[in-house]
Amino acid sequence: MQKRQLGRSTLQVAPLMFGGNVFGWTIDEATSFKLLDAFVFAGFNFIDTADVYSRWAPGNQGGESETIIGKWMKTRGSRGKVIVATKVGGDMTGRGEKDISRKWILEEVENSLRRLQTDHIDLYQTHWDIETTPVEEPLEAYAELVKTGKVRFIGASNFAPARLKAALEASAKHGYPRYESLQPHYNLVERERFEKELEPLCLENQLGVINYYSLAAGFLTGKYRSESDLGKSTRGEGAKKYLDHRGLKVLAALDAVAEEYHSTPAAVAIAWLIARPGVTAPIASATSIGQLDSLIAATKLELSRDAIGRLDAASAWK
Repeated sequence: MQKRQLGRSTLQVAPLMFGGNVFGWTIDEATSFKLLDAFVFAGFNFIDTADVYSRWAPGNQGGESETIIGKWMKTRGSRGKVIVATKVGGDMTGRGEKDISRKWILEEVENSLRRLQTDHIDLYQTHWDIETTPVEEPLEAYAELVKTGKVRFIGASNFAPARLKAALEASAKHGYPRYESLQPHYNLVERERFEKELEPLCLENQLGVINYYSLAAGFLTGKYRSESDLGKSTRGEGAKKYLDHRGLKVLAALDAVAEEYHSTPAAVAIAWLIARPGVTAPIASATSIGQLDSLIAATKLELSRDAIGRLDAASAWK
């Protein structure tokens, strides 16, 4: 499998990233292990998680996803086979308290390393930007972590264009490590916010893009066609907002292309992202081997210019 360089880093990643938000939430440890085994066996190597995953599940405290990944790497001896990306700064208390201060980052990285049972994090990301915190402060903390070898490279998630640009300028000015990647919300039905300003900024600065919600909370799989379908999964309500004329138009285009390629809407939606200039590896989750097989199939799907054009037209925002 041909790997892709993440930003200007030395990380070479497969064109699909496994979203670890489901570990310890919608799937248990045994199922998580089975899916990770299959993912790596198929030649993939990039896993996304965060310190806060899966705090929202009943009885959880946060860190459950990292803990499962750590146990899997330990029992399988697979640390050297995977590139692990985690995030810091999310709400670990459930009270809306997000924190990207130097103090918090230097404390929380130790918890992530412990849960992941590793001595280093390949990609450590600012989960949420906090505009009252100077962009230099987290970068200073990351500089210390990179120097000590606890972190290899850093990335940004959920940044406004102006703040991302300011952070890149601060790194260049002060010699801090720079954000090598951006993790934005981006998919066929959520295009405008990324494409309008963030995409040009990423291309100009050679930032890797590892977008989340690649399947729009499951909407782009095609399983939600009406409000009566929303109860099919715990994430169904997240797809409700897409049940409008434009959303159904996108599904119709996905159905048509999927039929032509003897594929599935989910695979086509992921293949569209992989073909997008600037996207390094879309993030997608799976809760069954069947779902994972569909995602893997997407990486082998080479859409024609005509197919991409029809999907672009159906999902156009301007």
